[in-house]
Amino acid sequence: MAFDRTVFESPSVEVAPLLLGAVLSHHTDDGLVSARITEVEAYLGELDPGSHAFRGQGKKNAVMFGEPGHLYTYFTYGMHVCANIVCSPEGTASAVLLRAGEIVEGLDLARSRRTTSRTDADLAMGPARLAVALGITLADGGLDLADGPMALRMPGRPSPFATGPRTGVSGDGGGLDFPWRFWMPGEPSVSPYKPHVPKKRY
Repeated sequence: MAFDRTVFESPSVEVAPLLLGAVLSHHTDDGLVSARITEVEAYLGELDPGSHAFRGQGKKNAVMFGEPGHLYTYFTYGMHVCANIVCSPEGTASAVLLRAGEIVEGLDLARSRRTTSRTDADLAMGPARLAVALGITLADGGLDLADGPMALRMPGRPSPFATGPRTGVSGDGGGLDFPWRFWMPGEPSVSPYKPHVPKKRY
């Protein structure tokens, strides 16, 4: 299906399951890589203690408050890039984290970027791996998925999905109160669930 921005004007918890089975493509100087999205997580802005926008708008999360249908990128652990799609009307922060996918185009290029992967299913198994396989960098934050080097093709029909707690989210945003992780059951590219484990202080 052609890109329809109105789909992303809804809150992330409504958009997230619709993204399962969608194909995200990224053209770079090296070539094209496309991934079929198999796992996502929803973050509901200022209403969500697990969201980067929980404490309001700042320089780093400004894209989340902008027009829906744009890419929001951020560093995690100071070394990995994660990619999200902005949802909700402009002025309301909401985003869907792209957690995992199956590489369906540009397999050789994805393999060259993810040399530590042992199988093709592992190429985009997890948000940081997905970003590397697709060649997404922090500088890609703000890209419009309707026009530019990235394109999103929605599935023709909704995919069956399962839900559960978000992976590795600490504090009030983690656990069963926020079952906003959505994935396609039986897909080998879906990442294993990992609860947040607080660091021990000695």
